[in-house]
Amino acid sequence: MANLIYSALMSLDGYVADAQGNFEWAEPDEEVHSFINDLQRSVGTYLLGRKMYEVLVAWDNADAFANDPRYMRDFAEMWQAVDKVIYSRTLESVSSARARIERNFDPQAVQQMKIQEDADISVGGPNLADHAFKAGLVDECHLFVAPVVIGGGTQGLPTNVRLALQLLDERRFESGMVYLRYRKET
Repeated sequence: MANLIYSALMSLDGYVADAQGNFEWAEPDEEVHSFINDLQRSVGTYLLGRKMYEVLVAWDNADAFANDPRYMRDFAEMWQAVDKVIYSRTLESVSSARARIERNFDPQAVQQMKIQEDADISVGGPNLADHAFKAGLVDECHLFVAPVVIGGGTQGLPTNVRLALQLLDERRFESGMVYLRYRKET
């Protein structure tokens, strides 16, 4: 059975984007990006909201990263190799290989996916993750906390959800970013 993992880079005050939608303050350096790559190797499917898909679709163009450092090319290769389910009521088509659109988040369909898949499933984007949290589907949280307070914007974690979590791992990076891995207590 696959784990459903919510992974996010966020500010110390819990936001994934500021009030203007900017998130450049969370851009991972080589050390953090390489660590994220290692975590993503267990993922076989990404569940993404439209906005998150539009941010990540740039990784489809392998040529765009041909002259970039190896850790960036590694992520592009991983992105291209996994299945992607994009949840959107407005997106007409996808430009990624191995991608499909679903109009609505169906918790039962995601539960079936968890049962059927061997590789982990990653849910990306706080709005989509909110649905997964509220349906009780999220098994783990991989949070990367940036050393910045931005004062408002898009929250990284859902409201009106209470979960008991067990800390499984932590790591501090040279940049001041901190990784926290939690598992939902059963």
